[in-house]
Amino acid sequence: MGTRLKVALVFGGRSGEHEVSLRSAASVALGLQHRHDVLPVLVGKAGGWLLQEGEPRPAGGTPVFLAASPEDGGRLRRLADARELARPDVFFPVLHGTFGEDGTVQGLFELAGVPYVGAGVAGSAAAMDKALMKSLFAQAGLPQVEHRVLTRRDATAEARLVDELGLPVFVKPANLGSSVAVSKVKTREALAPALALAFSYDRKVVVERGLDVREIEVSVLGNDEPAASLPGEILPDREFYDYASKYAADSHTELVIPAPLDLAQRAEVQALGLAAFRAVDACGYARVDCFLERASGRLLVNEINTIPGFTSISMYPKLWEASGVPYPELLARLVALALERHQARARLSTHYAG
Repeated sequence: MGTRLKVALVFGGRSGEHEVSLRSAASVALGLQHRHDVLPVLVGKAGGWLLQEGEPRPAGGTPVFLAASPEDGGRLRRLADARELARPDVFFPVLHGTFGEDGTVQGLFELAGVPYVGAGVAGSAAAMDKALMKSLFAQAGLPQVEHRVLTRRDATAEARLVDELGLPVFVKPANLGSSVAVSKVKTREALAPALALAFSYDRKVVVERGLDVREIEVSVLGNDEPAASLPGEILPDREFYDYASKYAADSHTELVIPAPLDLAQRAEVQALGLAAFRAVDACGYARVDCFLERASGRLLVNEINTIPGFTSISMYPKLWEASGVPYPELLARLVALALERHQARARLSTHYAG
């Protein structure tokens, strides 16, 4: 790792989290520049790729494409005439949400045969789809909040939700993050509008029982032998940790690092984080969000994010900083993990003689 690698920072994207990705990319680019050369690649809201010079920007650049063939060597080629413009050593997707965190762009990287940071196709898809994710957590025996999954508007099923889960409930699209289109429903009358909002973003919706909890998060780093950071706690400035609480300029949400937990609770959060990471077959990095129920003291796994927010003040890097890994070093480790996994996959046999 003594040479300066060329890292294609792929950001923006077609999801409702496009703006969040822009913020993450700006911070990641600064952190990577300590050791690597950064090639910003903006994915526009319509899906086109734009190779930029200098710092990542919210607009502009040369239209490029990545050929879905290892024979092309991972080159970024100009869309107009296929001329080679860059040949990255590794790709670093900072694409939150659909078409980035869900296995789609990871599939392109696999077809192109290039190293890339973060979870693979299966791990990304499973972690992005909250319904699949919760099924895998259940299979692994992880404690969770009681929930239901709807795949279409069904008046009969909707009528049963409140009877089965009580009030309040949380309604969320299965395949979005950053609390986009998440609603806290306190009355029966508010359920239908909340479902309509969630279904406008995804064909699948998750409805969870509302509990009185503390929000605890832990960062995981590694491939086959992952490690967990110190846990942190979210103290939202609103009724729950919604989009505005996370990103609004006037937000007063607090991140408490390390979380005020006893040693047994800290160890349990770290163990749950590692178990959730393995349950979806993640690799590279992920943030695992847990609940600590105030009344019972139970710890529950909420979800895993395989491309968590990555600004310098986001929970994922701050937890590792508190655990002894500063931001630039963390990014360097992620690049190294990407190369490690790529080399391991390259050693696998692709021919069978029978």
